[in-house]
Amino acid sequence: MNRQALWNKLIADWGKKAPASKAHFERASRSQVRGGSHSIRLFEPFPLYDKWARGSKVCDLDDNQYVDFWQGHYTNILGHNPPELTAVLADFLRNGGGLQTGFPGWHQVELAEEICSRTNAERVRFTTSGSLATLYAVMLSRAFTRRPLVLKVSGGWHGSQPYLLKGITAYQGGLSLRESDGLHANCAEEIVTTRFNDVGNLEEVFHRCGEQIACFVMEPFIGEGGFMMVDRSYLQKARELTRSYGTVLILDEIISGFRFCVGSLASLYGVTPDLATYGKIIGGGLPLTALAGRADILELANPKLGPGRRVRAEGGTFSAHPSAVLAGLTMIRFLDHHKEEIYPRINRFGEMVRREVPQIFARFDIRVVSTGHPKDHVPGSSMAMLQFPLQGQEEIRYPEEVWNPEICDVEMREKFLRLAFVARGFHAAHGFGSACAAHSEQEIHGFLNAAEEVARIISSC
Repeated sequence: MNRQALWNKLIADWGKKAPASKAHFERASRSQVRGGSHSIRLFEPFPLYDKWARGSKVCDLDDNQYVDFWQGHYTNILGHNPPELTAVLADFLRNGGGLQTGFPGWHQVELAEEICSRTNAERVRFTTSGSLATLYAVMLSRAFTRRPLVLKVSGGWHGSQPYLLKGITAYQGGLSLRESDGLHANCAEEIVTTRFNDVGNLEEVFHRCGEQIACFVMEPFIGEGGFMMVDRSYLQKARELTRSYGTVLILDEIISGFRFCVGSLASLYGVTPDLATYGKIIGGGLPLTALAGRADILELANPKLGPGRRVRAEGGTFSAHPSAVLAGLTMIRFLDHHKEEIYPRINRFGEMVRREVPQIFARFDIRVVSTGHPKDHVPGSSMAMLQFPLQGQEEIRYPEEVWNPEICDVEMREKFLRLAFVARGFHAAHGFGSACAAHSEQEIHGFLNAAEEVARIISSC
């Protein structure tokens, strides 16, 4: 394959389709860092700038419409701006609510009760981002245990926060590098990594330094690390080891919470963590996250404790924003009332993509392996990521394989494929992303047809 020729063709196709986005990118780059404020949205050579988004579609500055499988970082399980939420928010604004007030707000307790009842948590503290939620979880754990070390799964992304910016995507003989400058001097030594779904490695790490580990942070459905579901045996061993060593088990369910059922993914495994973080879906499209779990740990954020014991997990000005809380409450109740319709539908769409796309690419002698499959007690999955293995693997099992350029063609998945699909009217991340309730079967078939066209283009270069 002539990769430069392929890239030049993809750039040309995209430039013809979206000249207004290109011009806007050039303007935005003069006042913003590379034309925006979130790196993953700013794909090369220039991103799509949206004018409106409704349901399954997004419209750009050239009035092109795209079927969107990114759906706000996998937030919009009902699609963009669903009327079930926007009508409630519009009424809230008309009646004197909606913007920040600086008061607790009476809807907040209702949402906290919904989350506690559906995740087996005892207390909830709301904030505005996954980064803050996981930061507070680690701070509380270190204060609670009086221990220095943080254990995380290599390949796990838990936001831009100083306790977990190690071992994410930068591959150098493994996923164990510190991935940001500007961190405290001992950061690399205080963050320990272990391999996802590797029980033996997890046991070895706890045997070596378990008495010093404050918390073990992991996603039961790993996102940036490759869309892989935790093994039941691994999650149970994590719960067993953390209890045995007095370590706080933190499950990052920013992506997985309310994605696979109306509640936590961990509940399908019969495991209750000490702390968990939830976001994306629980905010209904507005900035809201929740740190939930044991009362004795979360009560360390109580200001009555005073200096020396208190953790300043304050949340910030816009924590539990009234509109975000109402949107989240509306979302969870709507999902509960329609769960028998929504989850089977989006899971079926995810399964279609995971099953059909590898077969389509195989017809052009291109190996593709789909990740995002359900397992154990998880009945289905609406998620899919496309991997391009270089060594004939039938299965991709670890984030180390996903990000090792000698095992998977990372550039094809992350760079080439995104541009190829968006130029053909489908906005996808990591090869696909997630299905939502607003997608139609016709749109899924349209994506499969686009996959065939993309495969043909790749094979011809």
